[in-house]
Amino acid sequence: MQSTVPAPPAPVGPRRLTPRQRQLQDGLVELVLAEGFSAATVEDVAARLGCSKRTLYALADSKEQLALLVVRQFFRRATAAVEEALAGTRSPARRVTRYLEAVAEQLRAAGPAFRADVAAFAPAAEVYEQNTAAAAARVRELIDDGIRAGAFRRVPAAFVGEVVTATMRRITSGEIGAATGLDDAQAYAELARLVVAAISR
Repeated sequence: MQSTVPAPPAPVGPRRLTPRQRQLQDGLVELVLAEGFSAATVEDVAARLGCSKRTLYALADSKEQLALLVVRQFFRRATAAVEEALAGTRSPARRVTRYLEAVAEQLRAAGPAFRADVAAFAPAAEVYEQNTAAAAARVRELIDDGIRAGAFRRVPAAFVGEVVTATMRRITSGEIGAATGLDDAQAYAELARLVVAAISR
């Protein structure tokens, strides 16, 4: 301002957008992912997107709600892209790796200013946390699938899932980056390699 990485629903039902509003929403997401949202005014954003403040306020009622709209839309798009990346993958080991790699790929679009703003804005941080938990649950599902298929050792998937969840939360909080110098995307890629190496036969 990380399953599937489902974004929680907005407080009110999703608005039916016009083609122009969808275009502006996409532009808003790209702008905020690259530059964050705390330093910009609504006037600044409107000027950058070539629209009026009133047009932006038709998407959400305040700067804070616009920020949440971006965070939710980011995770909706990430969810679809991650599952699409996983769809053609059959090997259980490759599915776990591909899932976390795809999460990492999606996170590369989120710049440092965006991540810092999300961490500092409690409602956005809650969305990020919910998506992190959902992603960890998805990893547990993939591990369970691999155990049932005989591709993985019979490990306690719940325990592995908790380790993955804890690591994801440390990535989200910035602790992994501070300790290792890895960005979020790199950290997810390393987590994928570590998990598969630990559970493969």
